[in-house]
Amino acid sequence: MRLCLFVCAIISFYYVSPVKLWHVKNKQISPVLFVPGDGGSQVEAKLNKTTVVHYICQKTSNDYFNIWLNLELLVPLVIDCWIDNMKLIYDNVTRTTRNSDGVDIHVPGWGDPFVVEYLDPTKASPGSYFKDIGNMLVAELGYVRNNSVRGAPYDFRKGPSENEEFFTKLKALVEETYAANQKTPVTLLAHSMGGPMTLIFLQRQNQAWKDKYISSFITLSAAWGGSVKALKVFAIGDDLGAYLLRQSTLKDQQITSPSLGWLLPSKLFWKDTEVLVESNEKNYTLSTLKDYLIDINVPNGWEFRKDNEKYQLDFTAPGVELHCLYGTGIDTVQKLYYKPGTSIQGIPQLLPGDGDGTVNLRSLEACKNWQGKQKQKVYTQGFPGVDHMNILRNPNVLSYIKTVLKV
Repeated sequence: MRLCLFVCAIISFYYVSPVKLWHVKNKQISPVLFVPGDGGSQVEAKLNKTTVVHYICQKTSNDYFNIWLNLELLVPLVIDCWIDNMKLIYDNVTRTTRNSDGVDIHVPGWGDPFVVEYLDPTKASPGSYFKDIGNMLVAELGYVRNNSVRGAPYDFRKGPSENEEFFTKLKALVEETYAANQKTPVTLLAHSMGGPMTLIFLQRQNQAWKDKYISSFITLSAAWGGSVKALKVFAIGDDLGAYLLRQSTLKDQQITSPSLGWLLPSKLFWKDTEVLVESNEKNYTLSTLKDYLIDINVPNGWEFRKDNEKYQLDFTAPGVELHCLYGTGIDTVQKLYYKPGTSIQGIPQLLPGDGDGTVNLRSLEACKNWQGKQKQKVYTQGFPGVDHMNILRNPNVLSYIKTVLKV
């Protein structure tokens, strides 16, 4: 309350809005636009179902409700309802997905940083995402949410082949943010899958547009070349880091997401002959990935790969100043190993290599390939011991971001 009264008094004294006050204090600071990664946007659902998978599941809702991230929906039994509502159904003729019958999925808050700062609208701590960066921008650099700090949420379940609307809206949001901040070029700040999503966006813009509207591109743990973990998720699922959740249960939803197929290891950074899955009966390499996905009964995984691989293989430089930040030195799955006597349908041992715990190092540092291939500078920096999610709140990373923006 005291802080509010103090700020209000300052604004009243100068007879200016918070937006104009920010410009007076920080004329040269670039506005920031957050681009989230996989699982990094709030998601809402509205139901009008005739059947449900369990008697406790809700059939209808009068309005949209938060479905991601809603911890109340991820408890035993109820999670079955959540999976049925969040999963996608794939049509390999149209090469598109749709929601389950009677489920309307909506990604709220376009342009609003809140929906990517907090995945849980209640601000429960497990749902904090870009929160620490947002707070740092506001408290230490004088940014104003919904003016000089913006958010670009999207349906992270889908790959770039189904996110054309996002790319169109993102261009308009950049231009809008530029205009609202005295024509100051925008800084794009992306995490994880948001890195390659933003890369696709930048590749589609001409250089004159990028020179005018973009100040720099900061990426945190960008999965430039995919990750072996995506293969692991197709095989056994992922518990999202929560010991109360069973990865085998969550797998039923996760394997329906085309974005997971897009994040499989790239041919640009893994050799065709490199063994990704080893078993007593058969080894699988990048060139026989289709066989593995069929053998573990997720054939749509290969279809997702085909639909989105072209975006992964176009590794043209972004054409803007880049700051590529990532964690190193953390065990990250680099091979799936089925012990003798273990069925390919069973649970493999995860053999580790270097990375940030989620993305392999070769993918994280793929941005180094752009050095010397564009006139704009490309800066890369590894942060030892900083994992895939903690990079969003690590003090050294926050300090680096602040230094870039204050230049």
